[in-house]
Amino acid sequence: MKLDDVKKLHQKKYRGQFGFYLVEGEHLVLELVKAVRANAYSSAPSAESITLYITDDFEQKARALDSGFTLVNVTQKQMSQLSDTKTPQGIIACVPLPSSTAGATNTLEQVSDKHSNQALGHKDKQRYVYLHEVQDPGNLGTILRTLAWFDNFSLLLSPNSVDPFNSKVVRSSMGAIFHVPIELDVSLDALQTRFSRFAYLDMAGEAVTAPSFSDFDCYLFGNEARGVPKTALSAFNAKAYTIAGSGKIDSLNLASAVNMCVYELSR
Repeated sequence: MKLDDVKKLHQKKYRGQFGFYLVEGEHLVLELVKAVRANAYSSAPSAESITLYITDDFEQKARALDSGFTLVNVTQKQMSQLSDTKTPQGIIACVPLPSSTAGATNTLEQVSDKHSNQALGHKDKQRYVYLHEVQDPGNLGTILRTLAWFDNFSLLLSPNSVDPFNSKVVRSSMGAIFHVPIELDVSLDALQTRFSRFAYLDMAGEAVTAPSFSDFDCYLFGNEARGVPKTALSAFNAKAYTIAGSGKIDSLNLASAVNMCVYELSR
């Protein structure tokens, strides 16, 4: 890929067009190397499909990684043009989008056998977290970190959600994005063809500490401001749960709420 095209990957439309996204910084690249070696998910890219752009200052470290990535040396000026940070670290990876997320038309059938209970080798079943029109990149990155920490979770994103492969989300995920299966543009209507038991959060619901909270296939979380549409909750016959608090404030941050629920499900 030409450097001029690589620069365009900071824009969502070009990520979709070229099928690549950028991973910047030493820590994130190290996490990427670990994920590729571990074949963290079924659509994980091969080492040969990843290009690593490095300045001379980073060449020795990059070669010591023995990542199998294609290495391309660039000048400091070129690195500054590729980077979206004020002080580039000198290392950026150009990574193929996972095959189950590339483009804007994803099918719900793209659930890999690798994530079946048998393939995972865990007694816990695979669970699905659905985010409806989440907008904040930091929230999404934090949620990805939690899902990766506890494992056995897949993330479903509705249309009109923030792109998980933009640089802010990738950075805030701290590498977790390489370890969590993600599906894009999953509509509320489509969920009914896939799941039969849904749970969501509501102030009037049963406590998430109740044993029944773990009985569901898909956990619904809404937009930071509007929540999940009530029409969909009614159509799904979704069960309401709540995170008990002091009552001094009206709501929790979305990422905090998801994190607490995932913790309860993983206990």
